[in-house]
Amino acid sequence: MSYFAAAVVRDESGWTAEEVSLRGVTDVEEVADRLRDVDPDADLSLLFVEADDTYLVILRLDEGEDLRVFGSDSAYAEESRLGALLVGDLKASVTGLDEPEEARPAGGDDETEQPAVDPEADPVGDADLLADLGISAQKLLALCAHEGMMPADVTAEVCQVLGCADEVEELREV
Repeated sequence: MSYFAAAVVRDESGWTAEEVSLRGVTDVEEVADRLRDVDPDADLSLLFVEADDTYLVILRLDEGEDLRVFGSDSAYAEESRLGALLVGDLKASVTGLDEPEEARPAGGDDETEQPAVDPEADPVGDADLLADLGISAQKLLALCAHEGMMPADVTAEVCQVLGCADEVEELREV
């Protein structure tokens, strides 16, 4: 299974991005350590892990502490060793939602006719981990479930809102 892991960190000077190798990691804490190593003094650190154009995992650290994790589909834990250590221990439910049916996108032609959540997907973890940055749990779940959206597309959309899309795109071009 192939993956792309991009760390995006914010400090007083703004956003920076760096590709992170997850080879040899043995648990999610070791992944968090690699994220911390990108910039130990960062106010906010995010790691976007895209696997096989199918799965997306987002990890968040605030000032290097309080690891929060969201996975687009629990099946990733069954598909690979990396998936198992990133999302295998997460509860089967998604936190951050008061009423999951509100995940349906508001307004807009065809969007209202499509289900907001893919019935095949089973998101896990903290879908609310980006809410204070402008991406609500409902928005994140809708992006992940939108038909035709690849994990790279979701990352691009999220990073566009955060203001770090150019930094992540530069990593892809290397």
